[in-house]
Parts: sequence; structure tokens; C-alpha cells
Amino acid sequence: MKSFIQTLKNIYKIEELRSRILFTLFIILIYRLGSEVVLPGVDPNMLESFAARTQQGVLGLLDMFSGGAFSNASIFALGIMPYISASIIIQLLTIAIPYFQRMQKEGESGRRKINQITRYLTVAVLVLQAPAYLTQIPQEARLLSTAMFNLSSIIILTAGTIFVMWLGERITEKGIGNGISLIIMIGIIARLPFALTSELTDRLNGQGGLVAFLVEIIFLLLVIAVSILLVQGTRRIPVQYAKRIVGNKQYGGVRQYIPLKVNAAGVMPIIFAQAIMFLPLSFAKYSSTGEVMSKFVAAFANYTSVWYNVVFALLIIVFTYFYTAIIMNPTQMAEDMKKNGGFIPGVKPGKKTSEFIDSVMSKITLPGSIFLALVAILPAFASLLGIQASFAQFFGGTSLLIMVGVVLDTLQQIESHLLMRHYDGLMKSGRVKGRAGGVASSI
Repeated sequence: MKSFIQTLKNIYKIEELRSRILFTLFIILIYRLGSEVVLPGVDPNMLESFAARTQQGVLGLLDMFSGGAFSNASIFALGIMPYISASIIIQLLTIAIPYFQRMQKEGESGRRKINQITRYLTVAVLVLQAPAYLTQIPQEARLLSTAMFNLSSIIILTAGTIFVMWLGERITEKGIGNGISLIIMIGIIARLPFALTSELTDRLNGQGGLVAFLVEIIFLLLVIAVSILLVQGTRRIPVQYAKRIVGNKQYGGVRQYIPLKVNAAGVMPIIFAQAIMFLPLSFAKYSSTGEVMSKFVAAFANYTSVWYNVVFALLIIVFTYFYTAIIMNPTQMAEDMKKNGGFIPGVKPGKKTSEFIDSVMSKITLPGSIFLALVAILPAFASLLGIQASFAQFFGGTSLLIMVGVVLDTLQQIESHLLMRHYDGLMKSGRVKGRAGGVASSI
């Protein structure tokens, strides 16, 4: 406890770090206040039925991602997920279309162009998703005519998401941590007190009582521990560096290790897969109303259904391989190793080294992706076991892994500031391991 208090004092002493943390808290406060601002033309007293409906199924997931803004009919109701969806499309295009590939290789200027295109695409997604969201708001809660309400609300919802994007970028630039990641995490954490209270009340008034609730909490802590291991787990490849003598100094001749993460993609596969799973519900308004389509929408609107979880798990596995391939380049790693006089014992430098690294990555990515998928669908099993839907979301899946990953990333950034100024880190070992990349840095 004493060392923790000393660490807080050290953080306060560093003016830049203190300013970044305070700025981040200020932006988060703005975001949370905006989540409570109801759309003009909506009577908040008439939203009880709407709020109750959004506690179940995929609507409950959307409400969790937005920190309750979805059920509040807030100006931030659509949250940041349209931006995530647009980012997925752009990243897929960078693989399939040469024009985007060239932009990606242009460095900072190319990155700015891609970000600008992503913003335009986000607006296009919002123009489609906003009307679908407005159909969920009950007619008795509307105070304006349908045409006026829809037009004004689409504009406000679009502006709201763009403003949330801007807030995230400001955190990344002037605050601490990855802005978009933090905004998603804050939205999830905002629903945690409500979920805990609701589950405790339900247990005290129903079966199991306090003992059942404590068992659920213990199991939740075990899942958190497993999630941390999943985020931090690595496989090390030994690299031997040849001896070189330059003048009177000797270089190399030592063995080092390349740490390859079991889950190099972090939580991005779950976020990508979740964004895809939201699409059928978002665009159901524009589909034909047939029996087959109704069953399709019903299956994907229920996160406990078999089809939802099978497709969700498969998407996570596919996106894990896809995203790992983006952030890990075995050929580049082999070339850098060769330039620095390094080699993997028993493996020829160059192409053979690249193939060896690629083989190891493929072997560790498969179990990592399967385990990630299993953790992601845990909320469905928790819900089937009688745990309330709002609390079941915290037993795995997107919510838990995002919270673990973002917290570790933020602590890692704070620790780097402390170590640069020769203060002790947040851990006695002086190292807090974060996940590979954050949402903000990777989309």
C-alpha cells in the first residue's frame, strides 16, 4: 500500500503525465455527460419500455458498448461502433485493392488519407444505421412529427458519433492511452454497477441468495485471471547474434529471444467480429419481411442462440488470423535479423527463417484464436445458467477482454513515463505487459 501511494505521488510530480491523465479524465467526463443528453423531440419519461427492451439480446450488447446511451435515446446512442465497422471495411480494402495498398505504403501522408476515407465511410454507415435505430424508439415517446423527428435525429446521431470519434482522437493525441479503446471501455464499465446491483437483487429475491452471487463473483475473477494470461501469453524464439569486432569493441555473440504473443491480435478480432454481428440487426429495417428473413434476424438478435455463437466464434478465429497477418511480418523480421547478424539456431537465415517464424506463428495462433472464441461466447453460457443478461456480459466476450486489454495498455503507458524519469514503475518488476496494439492505434 505504501509503494502504491508513493507511485501516485510520483505520477503527480511528473507535470506532463499529470496533465495527460487530467485531460483524459476531462474528455471522459464530457463523453459520459453527452451519453445522458436525450435526442431533441424525445420524451425521456416515455422510454421505460424501450429501456427494458434494450436489456435483452444484441440490443443489450449495443447498449453496453454505448454505456447506456443506446437505451437513453441519447445523442451518442450509436456510440463508436459505426466507426469500427467502417475501419473493418477499409482494412479489408487495403488487402484487396492496390490503390489502398499504395496509400498504406506512403507513410504518414497515406495514413492521413486512409483515416479521412474511414471518416467519410463512417458517415455513410451512420446514415444507414441511424434510421434503423430510430424505428426502435416507441411512437409515444416522440414529440415531433415523423418526418421532422427522423431528419433531425439522423443529423444529430451522425454528428454525435463523429464527435465521439473526435474525443477519442484527442485522448490519443493529448491524453493517456488509446482514445477509442478507452471510450469503449468506459462505456462498458459504466454498465457494471447497474449489472452488479441488478444481479444481487435478483439473487436475494430468488434462488441461491448471497451464496450464489458470491460464487458468480469468484468465477468472474477466475475468468479475468484467464483473460490476463490470454492477453500476456508469449512463445519465445531464441536468436543467436554472431560476434563482430569493430575497433576495440566486440558486438554480438549473445543469445536473445523474440517474444511472439499467443494472442498477437489482442481484442481486435472480437471487436471486428462483434461489429459484423451487429449488422443484421442494424440493417433489418431495409430487408424484405419474409419468414426466412424473420427467422434470420431473430437468430442473430439473440446472443444465446446456437447460430449466433457459432458464427461469432468462427468470425473471431478468422479475424485473429487476419489481424495477426497484418501486424506480424515474418519476412521483415527475418530480414532485420539478418541485417543485424542474427540467426535462429538450426535455421538458415533469410527465407528459411521467415518460413520458420510463420510456421510458429500459425501454430500458436490456432489455439490462441480458439481460446479467444471460447472466452467470447462465455456470456451465452452464463445467461443460459440463469444469470441476468446485463451481468452475463461481464463473464467474458468483448466486455471483459476489452477491459483487461485497455487497462494493461494504459498502465503500460503510465509506467513508461515513470521509468523514463527514473521512478519506480507500477509493478516491483518494473514492467507491465500490454496487449499487442490497441483499438485506437490499429483502426
